[in-house]
Amino acid sequence: MAKVRGTGIAAVNYPTGMNLGGDPSQALIHSTTTGTFVISLASTDLGQGLKTVIAQIAAETLGLPFENVLIDTGDTDTGPHCMGTFASRATHRVGNAVIQAAEEARQVMLEVAGDELEVSPEDLETDGKGNIHVKGMPDRSINIINLALAAHFKHGRTISGRGMYMKPKSDVDPETGAMDPDSTEAHACTVAEVEVDTETGEVTVLSIKSAYEVGQQVNPALVEGQIRGGAWMGMSHALYETTAPYYPAIDHAPSGFSEYLMPGPADLPQIESVVLEFPSKNGPYGVKGVGEMTANSPIPAIVNAIYNACGVRITELPVTPEKVLQGLEAKNPN
Repeated sequence: MAKVRGTGIAAVNYPTGMNLGGDPSQALIHSTTTGTFVISLASTDLGQGLKTVIAQIAAETLGLPFENVLIDTGDTDTGPHCMGTFASRATHRVGNAVIQAAEEARQVMLEVAGDELEVSPEDLETDGKGNIHVKGMPDRSINIINLALAAHFKHGRTISGRGMYMKPKSDVDPETGAMDPDSTEAHACTVAEVEVDTETGEVTVLSIKSAYEVGQQVNPALVEGQIRGGAWMGMSHALYETTAPYYPAIDHAPSGFSEYLMPGPADLPQIESVVLEFPSKNGPYGVKGVGEMTANSPIPAIVNAIYNACGVRITELPVTPEKVLQGLEAKNPN
């Protein structure tokens, strides 16, 4: 009996969006009297940082500070339509819709600024700090607060915009089965190192090292958080999580979260990653979906590492000590 180590590798490509009748999302944007741009969405932030990146995308398009953007997520009764937060589609779909809405609102903003500064809107530019000024003449400018006040109380203008992104549905070719099921694809490769105790069947994940191609990063800190969280989720799904440990028998099934097995902080392996940026042609500022795929490749990489360590090929998750010992016994019956 011994502790043996092994290394496994797995690679995935992950689609962004789905082929569901165009898979559309809408966005509405308007300026308040004090220059805060409110973006109305029905798109749900599940904790992945959607509100943050959408505000960044809007601020970049408007040419205004991040602090001037407020995300208002309503519900399906009050917000513009969104298909949902799934298929790693939210930043891609909503981001594109927000760009459209922000471009429309920006045009109105520049028109009002042109009236105030007595120049053509084409002669104006934003500085990213909340000012609109004449090109080549930064001293001849108007602040977004004064501009918004003038729009509302002097010109009777609503600084607003509408946006909707939809990928036309791709029908299946009945002869070949060919279709275009998504908008863009991200890619990942993970190498996992494990240690297997051949006496107890216990598996310890020593390291998870990955490379992710995610298009253009809008917020690198959130991408890093997704990667680290996905590594934990992948390891948890590979080795711990199950609601039916003796399926199809229901014996000893967890009755609450206190009995549901997940790795704790002391179980976390070394997690390293590199991010490659190859911008998507149709993503907002080159974005691709990154959220879900971060939990995908660690799972087969860990299972492959177990096989490399002890020669046991597990085909059902989670890989419990019992399954490892059963595999070892079947491999060496004597």
